[in-house]
Amino acid sequence: MLTTSLLESARSLAPEITALRRAIHAEPELGLHTPMTMAKVREALADLPLEWKTGASTTGAVATLRGGKACDDSPRVLLRGDMDALPMDEKTDLEFASTIPGRMHACGHDTHTAMLAGAARLLCDKKDEIAGTVDFMFQPGEEGHHGARFMLDDGLIDPLPDAAFALHIMPNAPFGVVAGKPGPLMAAADQFNIIVRGKGGHASMPHDCSDPVPAAAAIVGTLQSMVTRRFNAASAVVVTVTQIHTGTAHNVIPDEAMLAGTIRTLSPEHRAKAHALLAETAADIARSYGVEASCEIEAGFPVTICDPQAVALGNKVATEIGGEEGWRDLPAPIMGAEDFSYILEKVPGAMFFLGVAPQGEDWTQCCAIHSPRMHVDESALPQGTAMLAGCALEFIENGFA
Repeated sequence: MLTTSLLESARSLAPEITALRRAIHAEPELGLHTPMTMAKVREALADLPLEWKTGASTTGAVATLRGGKACDDSPRVLLRGDMDALPMDEKTDLEFASTIPGRMHACGHDTHTAMLAGAARLLCDKKDEIAGTVDFMFQPGEEGHHGARFMLDDGLIDPLPDAAFALHIMPNAPFGVVAGKPGPLMAAADQFNIIVRGKGGHASMPHDCSDPVPAAAAIVGTLQSMVTRRFNAASAVVVTVTQIHTGTAHNVIPDEAMLAGTIRTLSPEHRAKAHALLAETAADIARSYGVEASCEIEAGFPVTICDPQAVALGNKVATEIGGEEGWRDLPAPIMGAEDFSYILEKVPGAMFFLGVAPQGEDWTQCCAIHSPRMHVDESALPQGTAMLAGCALEFIENGFA
């Protein structure tokens, strides 16, 4: 097995992995265009025998390593790391904290990129032994910007690989433990906007108006019973109203009320059903109040579905690297969303979670991702590098055995 000494080799790269992570963390970038981050990656890997492809829609890139024993029909595997940050202020005491106000790497994408760069170096060191091809996908625009879809549309993942893997850190999970599950891992995430239209007027004379406010309030409550009464109780469906906007004064009935929120589902079928029921429910409730309602839904990421054989492969690699305690089965999906789902719609593969809570601390009390105070125990990053490289080597050697 080529994975046997991977962790030791990855640990020898710890200074490089950590330095790249910190450099990226200090200068976070948003959205589909992360040129400073990409430049740091290219500089860190400039001496490696990689072929690079870029596209027009993003500043993302795919670096390809063709193994010394590869031939035309050899296996091809993709490893992905995302690069963009979040639009929020950092509130840590790190020496390398964000230097750009209103931006922070609070989802760990800085670590994902650094671990992927480390995996590229590990695998390049083993180039002569590898009987296959590895694509390293450095992707911007994961935080709601559909970066993976744009890179696919730009032809950067052409030809499609035979398998694909990604790793996401979890700062409130046990140090060094890799977790995953077959089937739906993360939810589809869609946004909705409901406009309730009535006829405004003086608040003291509601009989002369068509008040949209009571209708909007009724819609909020009815959406909750829609989920519990129209979907099987075992189905994970979440519809949450997060915004209500209406009115300008205490004595004015407005013409309109606006509701907005999120829909989370774990299957294409439930996703389509939730969309249809949301529009139907809003219109029916509004009508019963003598007003009208329209619903617009903005499609977000699809469901992230992991191939069972790919998860079994990840389990094998994680236990070879970290021992029997190195793997944990996730008991249930996570209702957050992930745009690696676009890759997994086309290619069998899996995403895994790596616990990076500080060693010796109570991980249940650590800040989660998207917290302005999130911390990462960087000594776990070589393990993530070894995990990514190990998945590539295991698939190239044995496929989905």
